[in-house]
Amino acid sequence: PILFAFHGYPSLIHEMTYRRDNKNIHVRGYIEEGTITTPFDMRVLNRIDRFNLVQTAIYYLPQLGNRGSYLIQQMKDKLVAHKQYIAEYGVDLPEVADWRWHREN
Repeated sequence: PILFAFHGYPSLIHEMTYRRDNKNIHVRGYIEEGTITTPFDMRVLNRIDRFNLVQTAIYYLPQLGNRGSYLIQQMKDKLVAHKQYIAEYGVDLPEVADWRWHREN
């Protein structure tokens, strides 16, 4: 499967790929959800955050079985923790806000 996280309207990508024989493209993008909130929460509301994307990828990989189910539950737990944290502190979780790519040596 191809999981496409697009920072625009998903229908645009669907329109560009509609004649494709293999229907394995799954697009997530802007769905006009949200309000004044944190940057990461806006991604959560549009389901283009890391936790929702992991869940979507696992959904299309049923061969993962119980390992996939366990990981989906972990991602759901992360989303609950995220909601609780922004409700209490008004900012994104430190593990999200402070995350950086690290170069491998």
